[in-house]
Amino acid sequence: MDLQIIQKDLLEQYKMTVNEEALFTAFNQLEDASLSTDEFSFYTSVASVYSSKIEGESIELDSYIKHKRFRIEFQPDYTRKIDDLYLAYQFASKNKPDKKTFAGMHTILARHIVSTNWLGKFRNQNMFVTTKDGRIEYFAASPFEVPSEMDKLYADLKVLLATELTISETFFFASMIHIVFVKIHPWNDGNGRSGRLFEKWFLSQKLGSKAWFVQSEKYYYTQHETYYNNIRALGLEYQHLDYSKALPFLLMLAKSVTDKE
Repeated sequence: MDLQIIQKDLLEQYKMTVNEEALFTAFNQLEDASLSTDEFSFYTSVASVYSSKIEGESIELDSYIKHKRFRIEFQPDYTRKIDDLYLAYQFASKNKPDKKTFAGMHTILARHIVSTNWLGKFRNQNMFVTTKDGRIEYFAASPFEVPSEMDKLYADLKVLLATELTISETFFFASMIHIVFVKIHPWNDGNGRSGRLFEKWFLSQKLGSKAWFVQSEKYYYTQHETYYNNIRALGLEYQHLDYSKALPFLLMLAKSVTDKE
């Protein structure tokens, strides 16, 4: 494979670390929840709630299920961003990921996060990520680099979608798509939610509908300090990222399937 931005240097080490048979078995044992109906997906609710909680939303899964499955009303501010993300997951499940549909996905999930004129559009200013106490912990790609870096990622996505992969290779590249995307950080906001959805979107394209039952967002939330530490480990500035340090992050997606609670 000739990839432009996704690095393969860690692939063999990843494959030696991940138990292919255990991952295959655990993945194939995934099944939908009994609460799901034709109109309601339990695991899409799980994904939407926990991906939102990673970003600081106060929503609880039990409350959201009451709202979404049983039509119990809450204050709109309590559910609207999660509802948007839920719709974005539904959109992804019905479309193939590419440049156009990925912008469309952001237009849905960020409807109540960014202003209308920035939905599905790349930022035009510098972006940095700060800690809760206001310290800068990461400088993202410059706005001048974002379009070309994202074009490289879309090109790599096209190659990967057309390439036959084992299940461990699929999980590896899904995780790489996730971390490369969040390091580019192309949107004004909604990058974390988009990256976690992008990862699962790729899985579903390669492995089928069972991918939507993977509780990766919940796993990242329960391990959120490790999740952020593993992202942070690559470095402070986009131009000097060290992807040789990405293995702990890359392993988390597979662990979300194989590690038993």
